[in-house]
Amino acid sequence: MKDNNGLPLIAVGETRVGFVPKMMNRHGLITGATGTGKTISLQVMAEAFSSMGVPVFLSDVKGDLAGISQQGGTAPKVVENITKLNLTDYTAQEFPVCFWDIFGENGHPLRTTISEMGPLLLSRLLNLNDTQYGVLNLVFKVADDNGLLLLDLKDIRAMLDFVGKNRDQFTTTYGNISTASIGAIQRGLMVLEEQGADHFFGEPAFNIQDLIQTDRIGKGIINILASDKLMQSPSLYSTFLLWLLSELFEELPETGDPEKPKLVFFFDEAHLLFNEATPVLLDKIEQVVRLIRSKGIGIYFITQNPLDVPDVVLGQLGNRIQHALRAYTPRDQKAVASAASTFRPNPKLDTEKVITELGVGEALVSFLDPKGIPGMVERAFIVPPQSKIGSISPEERQQRIRGDMVYGTYEQMVDRDSAFEVLQRRMQQQPVPQGHIPDTRGNRQATPSNPMTDLLSKFAKTAGTTVTRTISTAIGRQLVRGLLGGIFGSSRSRR
Repeated sequence: MKDNNGLPLIAVGETRVGFVPKMMNRHGLITGATGTGKTISLQVMAEAFSSMGVPVFLSDVKGDLAGISQQGGTAPKVVENITKLNLTDYTAQEFPVCFWDIFGENGHPLRTTISEMGPLLLSRLLNLNDTQYGVLNLVFKVADDNGLLLLDLKDIRAMLDFVGKNRDQFTTTYGNISTASIGAIQRGLMVLEEQGADHFFGEPAFNIQDLIQTDRIGKGIINILASDKLMQSPSLYSTFLLWLLSELFEELPETGDPEKPKLVFFFDEAHLLFNEATPVLLDKIEQVVRLIRSKGIGIYFITQNPLDVPDVVLGQLGNRIQHALRAYTPRDQKAVASAASTFRPNPKLDTEKVITELGVGEALVSFLDPKGIPGMVERAFIVPPQSKIGSISPEERQQRIRGDMVYGTYEQMVDRDSAFEVLQRRMQQQPVPQGHIPDTRGNRQATPSNPMTDLLSKFAKTAGTTVTRTISTAIGRQLVRGLLGGIFGSSRSRR
């Protein structure tokens, strides 16, 4: 469906309202109270992007977006709106999807490694204070310096245990190590495992390029993350999506101003991202949102209240769909006023008043024009989706999963040689006398050395072929952290 200028159609008011494709990497916001139509707006926009060959990533927090994979147009309300809005060019159709699920139940397993997550995002998951974060960062540094892979939870536990037991030797080089902080981190990891994070950390690690695919006729694949179970651990949900954004930022090349986005990323329940975020983390989020558009990525936040999004981020969201808000409390009234003030005024509308009067499926809509200037706000009805509204049966979902091009790539977890195995072997070896270091031939050489050098030399030699295999990776990880701060302290332990 197109508007009067041949642009992808999103809503119909006094005119047909569409968006300019090359402006959709300038990010956006979909807001509104529960039950006002945010999910339908998300579905319609995802369909529009897919139709123009742009892949999409979205999270299905209520389990009702899987219907995108099925042809729609038959629901009574949809038929009614097609007539009401005079959509003579409406065509019911299905869209190509790829289902993902951290738990591997309702989609392909989606994993990363501890090293790729990095200390900053991991500390957010564990709710660590500054001192505890410093100790965690130190543990990552020790692992990097000695070429040890941190792939899963048992690896980081083993490293924490090793550093804690040998903290006196590490203090001179790396700084003070608090045993209380080590204990707090270990307890946090236990809680994280109980929330199901052990499914998330491991290999094969997710290849970000698998999100950027089109089908055989050129439609963008709509990647749907099953998030209904994941939402039971809000911190894991928001940190995972934040990690995914940082991966996109780090791995994709600069594209300048493309004619259309390379990928559009919908961040549902966006308030979870900003809740209790530290100033440092907020600064990093703002940095990613500001810079990732140059990679051709558009980010669209979905939340109930525009006040959920900090001003430093809100100011970068040029495309807006505002559904109804209710002004029952002083905070609600402030939200209404704030939302109204962010739109380019329309002389025909009292924007602040209209926000509280919008019906289900109605919205105030403003997209950037070809020059990047916000369009005048319009009151309009969101067009009905061309695909099915709602979920699909488990059998239909599994059939889709088995037919995906990535099927079989991530289904079987791999546990290769990493920090846990290396440290286990070290513990099983006979202790080496003070001042002696075993050479590569197994002979003993009386080479005087300080305890710190002894410890790290034995530590690295025990790794054997693992160090050889990962030395370039370790250097890469440190370069990434040095140049970008890893954005979020993340690193490449690739595949």
